[in-house]
Amino acid sequence: MCLAVPGRVEERWVADAGLLMARVRFGAVTQDVCLALVDASVGEYVIVHSGFAIQRMDEAAATAALALLDEGGRR
Repeated sequence: MCLAVPGRVEERWVADAGLLMARVRFGAVTQDVCLALVDASVGEYVIVHSGFAIQRMDEAAATAALALLDEGGRR
């Protein structure tokens, strides 16, 4: 089973070889994420799987998903 988790984009930059990257916050944890598949701006929420942002998500949907993860003790 795979789990994709929503997080908020805090910073964007272009890494070596022109790869678009972002620092994404998942509660108290941040992770560097590749934005090659999704064009997301600072402040937007993305769903991340295996280090890649795979979809943008609106804030209401992200908040609801994170609440469900909190409820299940997964975050």
